[in-house]
Amino acid sequence: MEQKETKEKAILVGCQTNNNDDLRFHYSMEELGSLTETAQAEVLISVIQKRDRVHPATYIGKGKVEELNALVDELDADIVIFNDELSPSQKRNLSSQVNARIIDRTQLILDIFAQRARSKEGKLQVELAQLQYILPRLAGQGIALSRLGAGIGTRGPGETKLESDRRHIRRRIDDIKTQLSVIVQHRDRYRERRKKNKTFQIAIVGYTNAGKSTLFNRLSEAESYEENQLFATLDPMTRKLILPSGFISLITDTVGFIQDLPTSLIAAFRSTLEEVKEADLLLHVVDMSNPDYFQHEKTVKKLLDDLEVKDIPQLTVYNKKDLQHPDFVPTADTPTAFISAFDEKDRHALKEKMERVIIELMTPFEVQVPSTAGKLLSQLKNETILRELTFEEEGQCYRCKGFALKDHQITGQLQKFNI
Repeated sequence: MEQKETKEKAILVGCQTNNNDDLRFHYSMEELGSLTETAQAEVLISVIQKRDRVHPATYIGKGKVEELNALVDELDADIVIFNDELSPSQKRNLSSQVNARIIDRTQLILDIFAQRARSKEGKLQVELAQLQYILPRLAGQGIALSRLGAGIGTRGPGETKLESDRRHIRRRIDDIKTQLSVIVQHRDRYRERRKKNKTFQIAIVGYTNAGKSTLFNRLSEAESYEENQLFATLDPMTRKLILPSGFISLITDTVGFIQDLPTSLIAAFRSTLEEVKEADLLLHVVDMSNPDYFQHEKTVKKLLDDLEVKDIPQLTVYNKKDLQHPDFVPTADTPTAFISAFDEKDRHALKEKMERVIIELMTPFEVQVPSTAGKLLSQLKNETILRELTFEEEGQCYRCKGFALKDHQITGQLQKFNI
């Protein structure tokens, strides 16, 4: 019961302009509601206004601002959350006219990130994005800040830092960037090592809450945080994945994508998504139970294009098939799999499908390996997709047929044993 009392009460505000169709706007407001709940607040009511364009000074019209203020007093709301990024002047004007804390979609997402980040890099990324968001909004915030207290939109860098001068924030931004570049170099060294050993790398990408971590955990038996919430995963995690043939690969779980992702966040989380660039195969997980699945798929594709990873082979995994939406129609132009991440048979079928996709990237081989070459034989089992292994008494050797990656060191080793 206590938990309920501590929840902040929020009013959501959306402005539907002419270039935003009803359905898309409806889903966007629903998503804002989910984000608000993820940030531990209770949604009281949604206020929507249709306009040709957003009001440059107050986002919604003057009359609507007065109506909003009356609602705040009547419902005793703590916070008003706008479904777009507000300009510094819009935020200032609204704060002076409405008796509640004003935050926008960007701040809300940043707040969830501040709660979720676990690793040092994740925390630094969030702080960097928050400071970059705050910097242009510092002027004239003094009075509002002194009564901020705690709550959504204020977590992270904290009130004292906000009130300190721009110079201090800029210094902190430079400091964080330096620390992040060290972490990125560190991760680059890891990657170089993995490349040298040429382990095949798979990255799971997809819209937030599509079931990536659940699938990741079930495929790799890992302990990534899984929860029916938006942005449950913020830190990339890599685990070993063994495919049915015995082929060993690495699989990485990544942060969820979201439409209208704040620009400051795309920049700050680039390095978290760097793992995606290094992948040899992308598993794009789509939640087929979500009515807005098509829009989610498009959002992920667009962000992948921004990351310039168009050339990496993809396998689209339509997840939650047990809850499939009645209007669902698959639209992927890549190989597809339909699964429920909790179903063992589905996961096995997915692994076999992944294997078939990987074979397309490999070259076939047929070799005779002497029975004394034990190390090479075990490498063949783990580092290639072995389809046949028969012992030939006559020559005391193994006849091996399968597929290997073109640029893997084992392909060179095998040449001397070619039949």
